[in-house]
Amino acid sequence: MKLERGRTAAFLRDPGPCRVVVLYGEDAGLIRERADALIRLIAGGLDDPFRVAELTADDGARLTDEAATLSLTGGRRAVRMRDAGNALTPHVRALLKTKAPALVVMEAPSLGTPSSLRTLVDAAPDAVSIGCFPEEGAALEDTIRSTLRALGAAADPDAVSWLGAQLGADRASTRAELEKLALYAGPGGRVDLAAAMECVGDLSGLSLDDALFAATDGDVAAADRALELAMAEGAAPVQVLRMGLGHLRRLHRIRAKMDAEGLGAAEAARSARPPVFYRRVAPFTRALGLWPQAALAAAMAGLTEAEKGCKRTGWPDEVLCRNAILAVARRAAVERRRGRR
Repeated sequence: MKLERGRTAAFLRDPGPCRVVVLYGEDAGLIRERADALIRLIAGGLDDPFRVAELTADDGARLTDEAATLSLTGGRRAVRMRDAGNALTPHVRALLKTKAPALVVMEAPSLGTPSSLRTLVDAAPDAVSIGCFPEEGAALEDTIRSTLRALGAAADPDAVSWLGAQLGADRASTRAELEKLALYAGPGGRVDLAAAMECVGDLSGLSLDDALFAATDGDVAAADRALELAMAEGAAPVQVLRMGLGHLRRLHRIRAKMDAEGLGAAEAARSARPPVFYRRVAPFTRALGLWPQAALAAAMAGLTEAEKGCKRTGWPDEVLCRNAILAVARRAAVERRRGRR
């Protein structure tokens, strides 16, 4: 069945009679986190050999047997299937025709659209699909505050805003950075903007930031190298494009203010809220001088089209992503050669 928006948290606390859960989307860290939570809830842990079975996409023929096996120690079993895809649809269909009691948790970060697996699961009364996408905006800031609170720390509003602009692409890396920040603050401590910028300056996805800032600064070679590194580190094409859109929207917003108030590029960059990370101020300022509002709007439209293409089954998503980001870099390089400031 389709899970109504807003019911995900309650479902993760109590999946009831559900027998198959498909976790899909671009946030691989969030998929892992939710899969872990469900398996701990059902089996009491992640590594009990009597109550947890781990399968891969190549083990589809074993799915029904594993789901039907009873635990020797009592209690409901959980079956975890990693890298699930549409090829497993016939096996899941066969499973749903049985009364196998285990909860099957399928991690499907690369599941395309349209999806035969999701169509099957959404139509079944005892199966659920849950989208796992990067948080942004107010939802991400709420997660930052609640995570720090659970870790025994708090954060000033401007620190939360700045962290919201840096984190969110992957739940696992977001949590790792917040754990580091809470450790820095200490029990009962409070994180201010300076502490946030100091501790979260060297995050694991920094090469992606390098790519985006180099692209809008017109450094095609640097953008290409950093983008290749980001993808090698696991950045998904849709994730790259969404972060690129966020970067362009921020430039567009500050450029609009710059034009409306007659500010210089450096002054406009200093007015950005949350503040631009100090290591990024120079390329951000140059980009404000290079990009008029109309060009930024056109670049955003290009990345939006590329994102749509990446979601179409069979399309070369990495090629689409790379071409879209490098098109931004080439446009900025042309403006630099023209001497626009």
